[in-house]
Amino acid sequence: MAKNPALRRAARQQVASLRAAGVTRVLRSRRVQSASEGPQSEEASAARATDDSVSRETSSAPCRAAGLSLFEAKRSDLPRNEREEQLREVAGRVAACTRCEELARTRTQTVFGVGNSEAEIMFVGEAPGADEDRLGEPFVGAAGQLLNRILEASRLNRSEVYICNILRCRPPGNRNPLPDEAENCREYLDAQIEIVDPDYIVCLGSIAAKNLLGLADSIGKLRGRIFQYGRAKVICTYHPAYLLRNPAAKKDVWDDMKFLMRDRGIDLSSK
Repeated sequence: MAKNPALRRAARQQVASLRAAGVTRVLRSRRVQSASEGPQSEEASAARATDDSVSRETSSAPCRAAGLSLFEAKRSDLPRNEREEQLREVAGRVAACTRCEELARTRTQTVFGVGNSEAEIMFVGEAPGADEDRLGEPFVGAAGQLLNRILEASRLNRSEVYICNILRCRPPGNRNPLPDEAENCREYLDAQIEIVDPDYIVCLGSIAAKNLLGLADSIGKLRGRIFQYGRAKVICTYHPAYLLRNPAAKKDVWDDMKFLMRDRGIDLSSK
């Protein structure tokens, strides 16, 4: 078993999610050993298999290849009304949450999530800002308006995707989430992922990628790759707030959206 607590936690969460989805069989992860590597001990092989099962880089084609996807799971058939009821129940627990004393003291309200409870695509940001804290909905400020335009250009609309954050309370001064705050809020994120059960998760920014996947690489290094989280394929791109400060990166995000939609069988280059 991997020594990294985040990886162990993610593995447990994946198993719980798969069981809830009715999965009874998990295929063994396969890893091709390069010629430059020597024989591995049984312990090292087990640790590597666990790491690969939690955050495994693939190309879009091998990710669909037989035997290379760790979890051969079908999408949850939970009725929409039951998904929405479960999301409301979790949102109620979030609204009463005081695990992060500073955040609970300074927030106007919690910001849970919004969108289609049966969404095929889930977008995960980092934390609510001032506008989100005031209105109680994620991505409603300037960054949210830009995200809406990105969705429209990608032949999507806000009502058909699901949007949430790593945190459900605004950090004072819009500072980055602290590790213990992200840990306190993690069960709510995992519940949203389990209930919505998306085919794809888009991490908006390095904080979302780091907390979901346990990866410390920059978005520049994570772009253009597909990772696996439970049943979902995960891609990483820049946060819309970053684009407001760095407009030149809009082209990169557009490339990432074309990459995502192409994996779904949709060519955004065509009219």
